[in-house]
Amino acid sequence: MTKLPKTMKALVAYSSDKYVLETAWPRPEAGPGEIVLKVEACGVCAGDVKAKHGAERFWKNFVIPPFIPGHEFIGFVAELGKGVTGFEIGDRVVSEQIVPCGKCLFCRTGKYWMCEVHDIYGFRPHVNGGMAEYMRLPVNARTYKVPKEIPVEKAVLVEPYSCSKHAVDRAQIGLEDVVVISGSGTLGLGMVGIAKLKNPKLLIALDTKDERLKKAKEFGADLIWNPVKMDVAQEIKKYTGGYGCDIYIEATGHHLSVNQGMDMIRKLGRFVEFSVFSQPTTLDWSVIGDQKELDLLGAHLSPYCFPTVIDWIHQDKIGTAGVAETFFPLKDWEKAFDLAGTGEGGILKVVIRP
Repeated sequence: MTKLPKTMKALVAYSSDKYVLETAWPRPEAGPGEIVLKVEACGVCAGDVKAKHGAERFWKNFVIPPFIPGHEFIGFVAELGKGVTGFEIGDRVVSEQIVPCGKCLFCRTGKYWMCEVHDIYGFRPHVNGGMAEYMRLPVNARTYKVPKEIPVEKAVLVEPYSCSKHAVDRAQIGLEDVVVISGSGTLGLGMVGIAKLKNPKLLIALDTKDERLKKAKEFGADLIWNPVKMDVAQEIKKYTGGYGCDIYIEATGHHLSVNQGMDMIRKLGRFVEFSVFSQPTTLDWSVIGDQKELDLLGAHLSPYCFPTVIDWIHQDKIGTAGVAETFFPLKDWEKAFDLAGTGEGGILKVVIRP
């Protein structure tokens, strides 16, 4: 068996204004029940970028430095701790982004993704993420094998697309529903492909970037609308007898998209909020109750979604082509973060290969 190095390269966040590429960071070792991965690739999430930019909700309530970022990872088993079963050295695996405590109210009732401790890879030192050559999967990690024949540009989408699936699951889409998905970034595109599998009456994708809308059309959207170029709240009425959409899924993280959804959705409609916002969002809550009596649902992480999404990607049942095409070595992490934050040139998912 190949002897693993004692140290590794790793991007370490000491504070929002101090991210350092360490070249001799201690490599994690597998304790009892643990797995160490050789990281193959790690996507840069909007949450990673917002944390880097100092978003208050991260640093005040959630982040514990120093930590290695990255929860959208894929890798190969490099070391097995005592007692680990079901995995072998060389297996290609992915792990859900949360490592549940297994003891709190939510974990005990099967709702582990809302774990009160809430350890998520890439934001705390005891659950360091994938922007390093190696990473450790703790005892309670929820880990799955990924077929090695899936190209890395598709395999790295397992985590974000699993989040997409959970949001679509929350929407409870029916055959007669007119569905609007606001945001055609990586997560929104995943939602479009998965929502299409539900065969709704009409599926509409929104985005302010036309190149993303073209991809949404390719992945299954019936209509693609740019809110900058048209009044989408008025346009939806033309297709719904003046009522509005049945379901609105918000996947932009922009406050205007929230208010836009409140305008577009019909009375007794279902609003699903997925995004992470940098700042508080303000809206007239009387619309939710007194005016429309809406079902307002949140969507967090990706419970019970990974096995299905891995199969869908493997079988090409949901669109992946052209989403993760931009790769950077770990040494160019700054360029990766900058590009992930701007999305310039039609870039969707930016990926780091340690």
